[in-house]
Amino acid sequence: MTPKPAGPPDGGWGWVVAAAAFAVNGLSYGLLRSLGLALPDLAEHFDRNTQDTAWVSALALAVQQAASPVGSALSTRWGARPVVMVGGVLTSLGFVFSAFARSLLHLYLGLGVLAGSGWALVFAPALGTLSRYFSRRRVLAVGLALTGNGASSLLLAPTLQLLLDTYGWRGALLLLSAVTLHLAPCGALLRPLVLPGDPPARPRGPLAAFGLDLFARRAFLVFALGTALVGGGYFVPYVHLAPHALDRGLGGYGAALVVAVAAVGDAGARLVSGWLADQGWVPLSRLLAGFGALTGLGLLAVGLGCEGPLLAAAGAYGLSAGSYAPLVFGVLPGLVGLGGVVQATGLVMMLMSLGGLLGPPLSGFLRDKTGDFTASFLTCGSFILSGSFIYLGLPGALPSCPPASLPASQQATSPPPERGELLPTTQVALLSPGGSQSTRDTTC
Repeated sequence: MTPKPAGPPDGGWGWVVAAAAFAVNGLSYGLLRSLGLALPDLAEHFDRNTQDTAWVSALALAVQQAASPVGSALSTRWGARPVVMVGGVLTSLGFVFSAFARSLLHLYLGLGVLAGSGWALVFAPALGTLSRYFSRRRVLAVGLALTGNGASSLLLAPTLQLLLDTYGWRGALLLLSAVTLHLAPCGALLRPLVLPGDPPARPRGPLAAFGLDLFARRAFLVFALGTALVGGGYFVPYVHLAPHALDRGLGGYGAALVVAVAAVGDAGARLVSGWLADQGWVPLSRLLAGFGALTGLGLLAVGLGCEGPLLAAAGAYGLSAGSYAPLVFGVLPGLVGLGGVVQATGLVMMLMSLGGLLGPPLSGFLRDKTGDFTASFLTCGSFILSGSFIYLGLPGALPSCPPASLPASQQATSPPPERGELLPTTQVALLSPGGSQSTRDTTC
């Protein structure tokens, strides 16, 4: 039998896993964010309105997130490595099928269902595996992996526009199928890791396999409700930021620049947010609520911006959204423990899909009714602000009584949250990944 390490290695092969998760994130969410550049071409080719074409990206996003618990359950049963490799192949096949589409229905099936199902098998297992490799630098590692979103958008937005101008949307999708096939070797790098506290047997029954029993925990239930509301607006810029810029008269490459600016801010903020969270100066739940609120305000600014102001608003949105992203996944080990982090990651993706499925079509509907995307971004920004308000119900999100410092002997040896210590219990240490800066929550 393979001996279990004392805890997460906090480095080593974990950095290879972080690089693989970086690529997985870039080839899933980064590609989805840039795919909005192709929607005007699809609307023109099939003679359909904005709302109809928005369902292409919305279905891909919704299937990817709604089916994420399936990817988590399969990963728990068979391991992350084969599941992610199969997901990469499915995603590539979805783009190949869509390149030969003769109607929007074919695109719904190809990009929405087939590619979305492939993405569902790659993201949660990759990110869940990464969380198991780190402890004190966990949020930084997650933030590093999630910068793949912004880095990929920065490269793919102008590249996709060039492909659309040169080869048309069919040729662009066919070339993207070859790019997404690189998800398979990324999955091969996800080496399994056995840790203390892992269940001795694989979970049996649907509740345990999909992690649905986690909803019995009050803190996770509050987190779930807030995350579902945030999902109603968070992904609208993935689909409609580029069309919004086109409506403002920026042109194809001007719209690509707006997407790229948001991507740069997003990527840089994820690293800074991860580093800040690992210092333990501010509780993770408080950072989550704060940066979530800033993301909602950023979307409001995007909706009201035009040309130059739109570029600045996109940058502000990218900074706030990037700061929020690693905290959503970094807080999970403190809520559910390392043993349930893969399943919890899948559930988070499913929760965000509830809003992700409705957000872009609602945005497209409002655009068709009003003639621009102003009302769309204002509405979706309100969803994010509402979810951020609910996050204030998490332990540590609001200041309570003055925390007492841990004894010196415990400060040096206290581990980060591995079993769900953020759950409210009497005389429990609320520990951030910073370790030595952790504080004790008292019964007050």
